[in-house]
Amino acid sequence: MFDWNDLKAFLAVARGGSTLAASKALGVNQTTVARRVESLEHDLGFKLFERGQTGSRLTEGGQAMIPEAENVERAAIRFSNQAAGQLRGVSGALRLTTNELVANTMVIPALVEFRKLHPDVQIDLVITDRTLDLENGEADLAIRTAVELAASDLVARKIAEHPMALYCSRDYAARRGVPASMEALQDHDLIDVAPETGEIPAATWMMRYAGGKPPITRSNSMGSLLHAVKAGLGIGAVPCTIADPDRDLVRCSDDIPEGRASSWIVTRRELKDTPRVRAFIDFLAPFLQDFMKKVEERGRLRLAEDAATVVPFPTKNVG
Repeated sequence: MFDWNDLKAFLAVARGGSTLAASKALGVNQTTVARRVESLEHDLGFKLFERGQTGSRLTEGGQAMIPEAENVERAAIRFSNQAAGQLRGVSGALRLTTNELVANTMVIPALVEFRKLHPDVQIDLVITDRTLDLENGEADLAIRTAVELAASDLVARKIAEHPMALYCSRDYAARRGVPASMEALQDHDLIDVAPETGEIPAATWMMRYAGGKPPITRSNSMGSLLHAVKAGLGIGAVPCTIADPDRDLVRCSDDIPEGRASSWIVTRRELKDTPRVRAFIDFLAPFLQDFMKKVEERGRLRLAEDAATVVPFPTKNVG
């Protein structure tokens, strides 16, 4: 058996390149780090690092032990998360991560109602377009929107599907008109997503028909992209459930077939049956499904008002 603190010191030195960097990362003194690494080397029977004036370099044996030490690290994090979940019970805090667009349009209204049922559960929102690492404890739950989820040990519950289409503002439509076909996108100002956001298939589809014309701007946030479209900057791909009810927006296209995405509530397997997590998921999924149905109906009514003046172009080539 090896001391977990010795393994933590080993990983910290390997990642930081020196006992000094490791001591700062772990919040202990440098002597303690060096002593723990020496203790682990003694227990293993071989050297993990070659020490020099510029720092510590992994030996061949040390390099081979990194993956196993990281496995132990992940197991320790899961153990700690499970213990914390049991202690908190139906009260305490939950860290929920999602992007700004989903948080403002879907999650905030849900939290108002959830608080009425479970006032002792505190929901801490972590708003980011970056995919946080739930397995390593960066958050407890996530609402993720994608064409499909990446394979992992996480558990997920599907909430809804989101068709995507192209939209512009009424001001833009008055100044520039709306595209009458996919090919006409080459004559318009287009708003794309930044590479670090990850691929948004609907935006990729739009730029494919732009004939190589560069976008006038890119955004690394779907929330800011929506605001850019509403401000009249250009045409962008936006979820229909958010854009259709908005009277400031004009729908330019039919649904983009390959742009359809889905939303899931995702959490760690060991957390899914803890009381506060189960209560939140069991409330949030049906609430958002009902919420989406109401939004879609408002969207249909609003689009009917524009039907006489705006005809969205088809997104499939004919013939």
